[in-house]
Amino acid sequence: MQKVIITISREFGSGGRLVGQKLADELGIAYYDRKLIELVAKESGLAPEFIERSGEQSASSLLFSLATTAHTPGGYFMQYETPVESKAFFAQTSVIKELAEKESCVIVGRCAGYILRDNPSCINVFVHGNLDDRVKRATELYGQNPEGLADKLIKTDKGRANYHRYHTGESWTDVRAYHLTVNTAVSGIDGAVNTLQAYIENRLNKA
Repeated sequence: MQKVIITISREFGSGGRLVGQKLADELGIAYYDRKLIELVAKESGLAPEFIERSGEQSASSLLFSLATTAHTPGGYFMQYETPVESKAFFAQTSVIKELAEKESCVIVGRCAGYILRDNPSCINVFVHGNLDDRVKRATELYGQNPEGLADKLIKTDKGRANYHRYHTGESWTDVRAYHLTVNTAVSGIDGAVNTLQAYIENRLNKA
């Protein structure tokens, strides 16, 4: 199979991670989600917990940056050298580009679609769904407490959108940034995987 890199941006509760993992299994290629966070943490010297959390909120908060800097090897002093958010994003960019150069893979989140926007082997996907369906999935599959969950989903998505705009200058939900968008409230997880697989195979056959 020709090299292909699928990036998946996803609304919280849409099942984007499940779609990405099943798609990687079907295609027989690598899958990067939690493993990507660990690689970025190693590259940057920052805690994995910070790398994971930073993707869920805006990087514009000074208090957030100061609080997280204390957990880095450089302590507060590093804040005056390179902002901790920039250090994390630079490492993230480097790792994602290295993975895309090395092998076919599925990459979830982390602005990967933007980072690889000039890579001809890259296919950018946005997975979304209606709020009721996402609340149900987050409750049944992810073990989330249903009380106040809708507000949590909305807040998390707002954080992801802010993070994306801060680092890319673009809207996270702008469909023009993606080759394909999938509504799992309509397709379900397996239907989304089948749709993406058919699209990828068709595109590779035309290459």
